[in-house]
Amino acid sequence: MANDPAAPATPEWVLTLSCPDRPGIVHAVSGVIAGLGGNITESQQFGSPVTGRFYMRVQVALPGTPDDGADALRDALARVVAEFDLTWDLDRVGRAVPTVIMVSKEAHCLNDLLFRQRAGDLPLDVVAVVGNHPDLAGLATFYGVPFHHVPVTRDTKPEAEAELLRIVESTGAELVVLARYMQILSDELCVRLAGHVINIHHSFLPSFKGARPYHQAFERGVKLIGATSHYVTGDLDEGPIIEQEVERVDHTRNPAELVALGQDVERRTLARAVRWHAEHRVLLDGLRTVVFR
Repeated sequence: MANDPAAPATPEWVLTLSCPDRPGIVHAVSGVIAGLGGNITESQQFGSPVTGRFYMRVQVALPGTPDDGADALRDALARVVAEFDLTWDLDRVGRAVPTVIMVSKEAHCLNDLLFRQRAGDLPLDVVAVVGNHPDLAGLATFYGVPFHHVPVTRDTKPEAEAELLRIVESTGAELVVLARYMQILSDELCVRLAGHVINIHHSFLPSFKGARPYHQAFERGVKLIGATSHYVTGDLDEGPIIEQEVERVDHTRNPAELVALGQDVERRTLARAVRWHAEHRVLLDGLRTVVFR
């Protein structure tokens, strides 16, 4: 008999976990799922020879109501957690992650993320846009997202970061995206939001620091331009890398063309990193990331 298209889909969940690597982990986890009548629809795993840890991402369809299925899986995992010293997380597949986007004056990354979110291509719920300049308020308003102008100076940085935390907490945001936000976050804030802040920057660092990096690159005759998206830490632009992309250029490109190409690479790179994070495809492995694409 054909499936009834009006029948509700079986609730599907994504389980991510890490633990010290040893035999039997996959067997134990899949046995728990099978014991609940669950069906594994996607599974990826990796054992790190550097850190000696094992990483796994599993999508599973569970019978029963969403709450019943998830609660049953959490309870059944208790034995495996103790046996293998698991660190794990469970979330509904496709759940829109509450997100705050931070910006300065450049619009390309913000516009791309908001467009993809509205089109249903990113599992995000953008709950606020925070700008240290008011320039992009109109863009946020166009997409129906509240805009918060939080100016930052050297003297007001503590107050500005306290306001950012207030916005994050009041909106229930689980992710902060720095979409060409041209301010350095304090070490305290990086620790407070560790693993939940994603940044994008051009890949010319440290060769071309400061303003107008694409013009500096033009002067040096670069043959590759690129972008890097990474988690934010207290070490400037040195957090665990999620995604990178490069594009070849030659001597015929002028500075304006390099800027346009660079912005396009930045948009794509940031969108992929945000998507993978929201889909629970990125697990931290020390200073590195494991990305299950």
